[in-house]
Amino acid sequence: MRRRAAFTLVELLVVIAIIGVMVGLLLPAVQAARESARAMSCKNNLHQISLAVEMFVNANSCYPPARYQPRPGDPPSLSCGGSETTWLVRIMPYAEAKNVEQMWDYSVPYANHPEDVRVRTLPMYCCPSRRSAGDAKGQGNLVNGGTTWITLPCGCKYPIGGGGTASGAVGDYGANHGDLSPGSSGLPTDFNYGGNGTGIIISSRANCMNGVPVGWQDRISQRHVLDGLSNTMLVGEMHVPIGKLGQSPQDAFIFNGDNLYNMARIGGPTVPIATDLRGEGNDLVRWGSWHGGYCHFAVADGSVRAINANIDTDTLGRLCNRGDGQPIADQE
Repeated sequence: MRRRAAFTLVELLVVIAIIGVMVGLLLPAVQAARESARAMSCKNNLHQISLAVEMFVNANSCYPPARYQPRPGDPPSLSCGGSETTWLVRIMPYAEAKNVEQMWDYSVPYANHPEDVRVRTLPMYCCPSRRSAGDAKGQGNLVNGGTTWITLPCGCKYPIGGGGTASGAVGDYGANHGDLSPGSSGLPTDFNYGGNGTGIIISSRANCMNGVPVGWQDRISQRHVLDGLSNTMLVGEMHVPIGKLGQSPQDAFIFNGDNLYNMARIGGPTVPIATDLRGEGNDLVRWGSWHGGYCHFAVADGSVRAINANIDTDTLGRLCNRGDGQPIADQE
């Protein structure tokens, strides 16, 4: 009688083991390829944002204000605003999203806009290593006249009550507001007040008419970028801790101008790029990404660079400061 050919149990186990080893070897390569594709998409997002900003500059002869923010001690003509929308709305018409931008009123507080407006975002505002545009919605506190604020470790303020909670769009890219050289000690000269930022897209004081913002005072143009467009950051990835997506204040509403960390960042001595992906507290105002040791930035000349997260903080500060006159060292 002829015997029927078949795998023995030992042979089957050997085959399964070989397949397991092959999958184990291939999986990291597949994951690396996927992350490489996500990183490329992230860079493309920053390129699109920088192009929209450039077109805004061409149309307005200045960069968009990061937000309206009055400076303590200024006259009433400059002392309105502080809770309206942000630069990310202003550049929408230059990113083929004018229909979305027209839903916003720059003279009205963010909290007074309908929820379906607040949650509407653009895909280019989301890093694919973190989320898609469909997932870019969070929960947080809104601001009104009865809101209570607390001071966070970074010196920033955060609303904890009085304004209610609601949904809003979140995102991953922030404006370069500069470095910490203006200070953060409660003085009118602090970096977060209108006109004090040393970056390019900075908080600006509103021009007020009957207590309502009708434009902005502190206009930064390309001639103010004294260090050169190729030596100054424009936009970069904002640090958002792992496990905090959609949770304010770590992942705040990017169209809400009531606080700087919602849509802008600073960098330099004492404010390095975040390397602890779970870091909170002072990390609210830091740059940072989920790309494994690098953070992507759009430079004011339109290029996009991957910067080592361990970059020397002096060099980082010089890249963030538009006019310190200091040479830029190796960025890797």
